[in-house]
Formats: sequence, C-alpha cells, structure tokens
Amino acid sequence: MKDLSELVLTIVRPLVTYPDQVQLEVVESEDFYEYNLTVAPEDIGRIIGKQGRVAKAIRTIVYGVRINAPKKVRLNIIDNKE
Repeated sequence: MKDLSELVLTIVRPLVTYPDQVQLEVVESEDFYEYNLTVAPEDIGRIIGKQGRVAKAIRTIVYGVRINAPKKVRLNIIDNKE
C-alpha cells in the first residue's frame, strides 16, 4: 500500500501552496483501506476544485490502481477548518 500512498502524495503536492502540510493517513477498516488526506486550510479549495472536478480526477486515478486485496480503496479529503 506504500506505492498507493506515494501516488496520492505525488499527485497532490504540486497542486497545493503548502506541500509540507500535506498529510496522508491510511486506516484499514473491515471493507476498505481508507486514505485520509489532510492539507492546509488555504489549499482545500485547490484539492476539491470547481464542482469537485479535481477531487474526482484524483479519485479516478487512485481507484484505477489495482491492489492485491479483497478490500477496496477509499480516498477521503479531510477539511480541518480552524
């Protein structure tokens, strides 16, 4: 699953203003590998994009990666408004 984490980070870091604040946490649940992506509050709009198009494109790429596990992958974009 490290390769998938690197893929997400490789896609997201060039899109944001503060790449050092990008965090990706992997949580394994019963049915999913949940990738929780957190970025700086100023960058959340860049990751979601107009009408969610950027987020949808990122998810399309991530979900297209084949993994050797019965579980599915889910990418969550966490909005930490302070």
